[in-house]
Amino acid sequence: MRFVPVRLPIQADALMSRILLAIAAVLMVVQPTVGIAATADSGARSESVHFTKGATSTVIKGQVKGDHYIDYQVRASAGQTLNVELKTSNASSYFNINPPGSGDVAMFIGSTSGNRFSGVLPTDGDYSIRVYLMRNAARRNEVANFTLTVGVTGQALVATPAARDALIPGTPFHASAKLACVPPFGFNTRECEAFVIRRGFDGTATVEVRWGDGLKRRILFVKGKPVAADSPEALTAVRTGDVSIVSFGSDERYEIPDAFLSGG
Repeated sequence: MRFVPVRLPIQADALMSRILLAIAAVLMVVQPTVGIAATADSGARSESVHFTKGATSTVIKGQVKGDHYIDYQVRASAGQTLNVELKTSNASSYFNINPPGSGDVAMFIGSTSGNRFSGVLPTDGDYSIRVYLMRNAARRNEVANFTLTVGVTGQALVATPAARDALIPGTPFHASAKLACVPPFGFNTRECEAFVIRRGFDGTATVEVRWGDGLKRRILFVKGKPVAADSPEALTAVRTGDVSIVSFGSDERYEIPDAFLSGG
């Protein structure tokens, strides 16, 4: 019996290429954030970052070895700017930044973006700066001695109190809605659950979009314009009537109406 190779139709071939690219992108975002090993005895350590009174930055010296990694937890608020710089003795040592409640999904990936980060934060909470060695170095049980400079500057955008804009009971959110979206690697438009923390009545707000499995995207709007998000992809936006269409890369998109931001 002779087997004849089957050629997929062009459309199916293109779809398969997109799926393979999506899988590669997921591995790029998630894999480095878990450091090197997923075992219970991986040597993971977590430390809180504190600034001395009146200071907006601090310098931390440390060491990671093999599959050990350190999470530095920084409490910060929406609208503030987080600055991080890593100087290391090992070229295979990097840091990632995981936003609050994200698990191991990073908003910044040092192995692809370098050892310096400066960005406006989209929401309130503890941001985790994870210092780690890449797998090649970890398997050789290499050591990285590092200096990590961490700073938080700028004025926080405070959430509107419940006395002025009622909250959904038991949550920090002022409202929820179903929004048109294309979540990461979703390809087709669907409805996503969305929540909003309003920070005034001028369109300044944090929108949190959820699409299942605990995955979410937080986007900060200032006076109706999207200015920051917890995505490693660059944010772009266009206006269609009273709706902001916010995109990340070529396959992730959210349609957010002005009324959801301001409550009007």
